[in-house]
Amino acid sequence: MQNYEELFDVTIIGGGPAGLYSAFYSGMREMKTKIIEYQPKLGGKVHVYPEKMIWDVGALTPLTGEQLIQQMVQQALTFEPEVVVNEKITSIEKKNGLFLLTGASGKQHLSKTVILAVGGGILKPIKLEIDGAERFEITNLHYVVQSLEKFKGKDVVICGGGNAAIDWAVELAPITKSLHIVHRRGQFDCHEAQLSKLDQFPLHKHLNTTIKKFVSTIDNTKIQSVILTNNETAEETSIAIDDVIISYGFERELTFIKESPLNIELVNDHFVKGTSKSESNIEGLFAAGDILNFDGKVHLILGAFADAANAVNQAKLYLEPDSPAKARVSSHNSRFDEKNKELRQHLFV
Repeated sequence: MQNYEELFDVTIIGGGPAGLYSAFYSGMREMKTKIIEYQPKLGGKVHVYPEKMIWDVGALTPLTGEQLIQQMVQQALTFEPEVVVNEKITSIEKKNGLFLLTGASGKQHLSKTVILAVGGGILKPIKLEIDGAERFEITNLHYVVQSLEKFKGKDVVICGGGNAAIDWAVELAPITKSLHIVHRRGQFDCHEAQLSKLDQFPLHKHLNTTIKKFVSTIDNTKIQSVILTNNETAEETSIAIDDVIISYGFERELTFIKESPLNIELVNDHFVKGTSKSESNIEGLFAAGDILNFDGKVHLILGAFADAANAVNQAKLYLEPDSPAKARVSSHNSRFDEKNKELRQHLFV
């Protein structure tokens, strides 16, 4: 018995910048569209840095990651695509010329074309290997910094030495009561410019050091202090803290692509090998954003938008070979006539 409900012209896997712009642009091309996202909300990796300022999106003055997400989502929903969140795609196959996507929920999604817009794959933070640490994740153990204000005036430990860890340290140092950076190596693994910024602040650096254990509060719900161990001297240090931030990076899962019976061609076992038109080696299957690899690829959000437009245009031509090669620009596109009338009424009231 089939457990999918309807057939779509294009199904977009991934709700980050590439996926969201694909949804908008496919609406311009009058395609029946579905977007599937693993996380409970749209926005993709930008949710990792909601308070960071973004300067390099064309024609947009500096805005925060959260503001960019809001605008991308609003644009993506312009033509009312079907949106499915909390759905992990576990397999992708092609039967009788149609793509069959199976989710971890057991639901199947049927589509004439597919756009892979999964970025680096499903992102899962690499967690600290201390027994029982997970119980503190709902209180004061953090793997992502969602709000700087949360740490204002507090004693904070950051564990990690890469660019992300040092970025957060630079942001937090001016507002915390005290800041400790713990790194297992003898030097930080970040850009020199970031290290120079770090040296401007009176913070505590613990190199060649790891977190050995957490000491919890009496009710066992929060971390009260951390025990550090110097890997060279075995000396232990106890630090009273309010919050712990772990910045070890992310694991990236692309299982459904790597194990697909379609034999999707990859580069370095991670990126979809494609063309500048966002085509993969499988007819009807396209890619956009960080997952796509081709000569001349631009790894910026604006590059993801260009990939998305190319992917949608190629999907349209795959379905209707006699259709125009690209959508008419929005300033002259009849799809916006009614919407423009409504906007003008508000502008000139």
